[in-house]
Amino acid sequence: MSQFFQIHAENPQARLVKQAVDIIRQGGVAVYPTDSSYALGCLIGNKSAIDRIRQLRRLDDKHNFTLLCRDLSQLGEYAKVDTSAFRLLKAHTPGPYTFILDATREVPRMLLHPKRRTIGLRVPGNPIAHALLTELGEPLMSVSLIMPGDEQPLSDPEEIRDRLEKLVDLIVDGGYGSLEASTVISLVGGEPEVVRVGCGDPEPFMVPA
Repeated sequence: MSQFFQIHAENPQARLVKQAVDIIRQGGVAVYPTDSSYALGCLIGNKSAIDRIRQLRRLDDKHNFTLLCRDLSQLGEYAKVDTSAFRLLKAHTPGPYTFILDATREVPRMLLHPKRRTIGLRVPGNPIAHALLTELGEPLMSVSLIMPGDEQPLSDPEEIRDRLEKLVDLIVDGGYGSLEASTVISLVGGEPEVVRVGCGDPEPFMVPA
């Protein structure tokens, strides 16, 4: 049976944030809100938690996870960021975007794209996600909370509780979530490329024809 914490969407309670992070540090799988949809997350190197998420979402080993980072400084530990990429990241983070970048050696191999050493990274603007990342002190390995057979992410915390309370260790209720995942932008190889359109505006990354 999972823990169910109702955390204030704008002013997260420090006590509950600490308790949530303690569960994650102990190897727990967590459901938590971001500035796009709700996400499933765990510690970056916890193979058993990663395997549980893969099983829950029915993902194969080719599916890329995303690292949610507290800020650009932390993101820079896990991705190679040149000057032009940094300008784009600085202008659009925090926000509902996932950026694909070349990974540094800090990223465990099991999280990398199998053919290209790339990784997806986000700096979320959601206060609860930011509080969790700040307390944790390291990125959260995450995927959107889209269950097998569903076309959209789960957004109602009570429905999430009904469906997942026996399958995860922690559910953070931060109110209704978005029905869209993040917008994915590749910054590998020069010009930005819009890989997936979600709730972040793709227009700033469109290259004129």
